[in-house]
Amino acid sequence: MNPETIVSFEKVNKWFGQFHVLRDIDLQVRKGERIVICGPSGSGKSTLLDLIAGRRQAHAGRIELGSTVKLAYFDQHSHHVLEGTDAAGRQRKVIDVVKEAASSVELEGSTLSASQLLERFLFPPAQQHQPVSKLSGGERRRLHLCRLLIEAPNVLLLDEPTNDLDVQTLTVLEDFLEDFRGCVVVVSHDRYFLDRTVDRLFSFENSELHRFEGNYSAYLETSAARQEAARLASATQPAQAASRSERPEPAGTSTPRRRSFKESRELADLETQLPLWEEQRRQLELVLGAGGSDYAALEELTQQLAQLSERIHGGEERWLALSELAG
Repeated sequence: MNPETIVSFEKVNKWFGQFHVLRDIDLQVRKGERIVICGPSGSGKSTLLDLIAGRRQAHAGRIELGSTVKLAYFDQHSHHVLEGTDAAGRQRKVIDVVKEAASSVELEGSTLSASQLLERFLFPPAQQHQPVSKLSGGERRRLHLCRLLIEAPNVLLLDEPTNDLDVQTLTVLEDFLEDFRGCVVVVSHDRYFLDRTVDRLFSFENSELHRFEGNYSAYLETSAARQEAARLASATQPAQAASRSERPEPAGTSTPRRRSFKESRELADLETQLPLWEEQRRQLELVLGAGGSDYAALEELTQQLAQLSERIHGGEERWLALSELAG
């Protein structure tokens, strides 16, 4: 294997029962690269990360890791390992969890102690000596991430890292990744996070992995355009078939549909509303991240956040569809 290569997949295949989830996957990840694996739900993204980490085994093909690889895997469930007690049967404190991994870490040419790294990840000294059991779910994910990073990995596997993290924590993570000199392989649908942190993109299509040239926003726009083209082609096939039966000569090239006045107004409104909705979502996440004892109010805010996120997702899809039409 090339000494610059960190991870190598050659014709890798994986099945779950009769389902062929990965088909002849070729992938080369080199030192310092930051890549995102994207695709529909159930397409095999997390399975690919599991294969890199050795949590699963391929049924065919070859997977090689560089001899100096030190992996850290951050997924949606691994923060549960923080539960429990220490060797003496006492409840583990926040700082104990990090010190179990290492007492310090080299970063940006300087040495950070466990306490200093915790402060960087928004755990003030007073909170560092609290039991882990008092932390919220989002705080435990943040603590688990901090523990992984103090182990000084050179390859980070991140599976939906932005889920359940508040805006402040996301900012800390993004800043950390800017300074991180290792390799990052991430599965995520967070457009802002991906546009800022990755430089290569691979997408799953029918169990096969394809490289895409461009950032995640460009990928979303291209995917939306393909879906719209496929929809239009499907809608016109019956009419084209009927036309061919009546007139065998080739049909002329159709003129692309233009946006109506109403659709242009809708597009302009979306361009105004989407940034406002994003800001509303950030504010809700800040309030939820602060926690509180009024659980009824927190539950209502959580429902508002879910509804707002759904509105943003729908608005983005509609914006992409409208922006592809001729003005």
